[in-house]
Amino acid sequence: MVSIPIDGRVPVAMTIAGSDSGGGAGIEADLKTFAALGVHGTAAITAITAQNTKAVTGIQDIEPGLIEAQIEAVVDDIGVDAAKTGMLHTSEIIRVVSRQVNKHGFPLVVDPVMVAKSGATLLRPEAKQSLIEELLPLATVLTPNAREAEEIVGREIPDVERAREAAEEIASLGPTAVVVKGGHLGGDYSIDVVYHEGTIEMISAPREEKTTTHGTGCAFSAAIAAGLAMGKNIIDSVRTAKEVVTAGIRFGIPVGAGHGPVNPMVKLYKDSERWSVLKRVKMAVLMMERANVSRLIPEVGTNVAMAIPYAERAEDVAAVPGRLRATGESARAVSSAEFGASSHLASYILEAMRRDPSMRAAINLRYSEGLVEKLKERGLLVSGYDRRAEPKDVKEIEGGTVPWGMRIAIEGAGRVPDVVYHLGDWGKEPMVVLLGRDPVDLVGLITSLEEA
Repeated sequence: MVSIPIDGRVPVAMTIAGSDSGGGAGIEADLKTFAALGVHGTAAITAITAQNTKAVTGIQDIEPGLIEAQIEAVVDDIGVDAAKTGMLHTSEIIRVVSRQVNKHGFPLVVDPVMVAKSGATLLRPEAKQSLIEELLPLATVLTPNAREAEEIVGREIPDVERAREAAEEIASLGPTAVVVKGGHLGGDYSIDVVYHEGTIEMISAPREEKTTTHGTGCAFSAAIAAGLAMGKNIIDSVRTAKEVVTAGIRFGIPVGAGHGPVNPMVKLYKDSERWSVLKRVKMAVLMMERANVSRLIPEVGTNVAMAIPYAERAEDVAAVPGRLRATGESARAVSSAEFGASSHLASYILEAMRRDPSMRAAINLRYSEGLVEKLKERGLLVSGYDRRAEPKDVKEIEGGTVPWGMRIAIEGAGRVPDVVYHLGDWGKEPMVVLLGRDPVDLVGLITSLEEA
């Protein structure tokens, strides 16, 4: 959703970049990122490329005068709160873009695109000096990866310490801030080095071992430009960009046979589903309260839970604080559903979603052999784990039991099962957990069992 400030003016960001026919990088990635972060995106296309996840097979530059006309048209009518550059193939294109930035003075994020993920050259050799001399001094933020930073400083950057030195050196060329990205530096964490106002800041995230990395640099620089367009400071904009790209790789789009596209829309999808998920949980709870289900409620109570798409932590899972308790023949919820209310069921769901993202709902029930047999008779895939066999090192991890148990249950079933149960342990009540796509459907199954 576009973010509209109190004064009613919509923030506008512009991408000055090439088009990717595969939809993974370039202006296609930039406009998706702008939309995900709540700004209106505009574009000045600098080149048309024929490419997919494996290769760039053709490049047609846009005539520099038309690039200039695109920028002028947007500035004259809509305005530009911040812009970013991507593929600027030739010296002539770099010069016309530099002239426009000088003329209009909008904040600029420069992604010094030199080589595509597939290895194709996106900056002609003779244009490198034009980029360094004419555009870099105009940058509010410069975002080279380690290989691009090596081209600028003329030496290898094998580690974070050399990245720190390079960031400071590149800043002396004129950019207000320099971010040397850590995607190519190896290690368990991807560490971006930010040099700004004479200080160094490290922004890190766990490295995602995925092939969905096409367009990461585009999405990163676009997210920074979106932040600047909304009036955020540089460091906050870079932090948001890091989050967008990390999640975008983790939940990338698995298309093609090469490097699949990053998914910069993850944040938008997650935010847009929160109300719908709460509504489904509340509906399932209401159905439970109206049904004759008290015999299925364990001593610790029952919970009903559902995760938003791309859930990563318990705060992404809605459930009932205090659970549902048996009252007479039915059950009653202690309070209304909210996110982050059940770390227990969230652990089941999150582990299931790592194998099957559609399995977003869960309900826990009192264990009995009869219930398990009835569920099997319904054709549901049932699997279990023995809490007594839990390894010592897992026991020492807070909240480690359920993820471990789910992995055992999934391994035993060959996929995410519909039903997981355990027979308890010292001080732990035996339990049955139903898993599925929607909590309302799970409650429908429960009530049909009772009616039978």
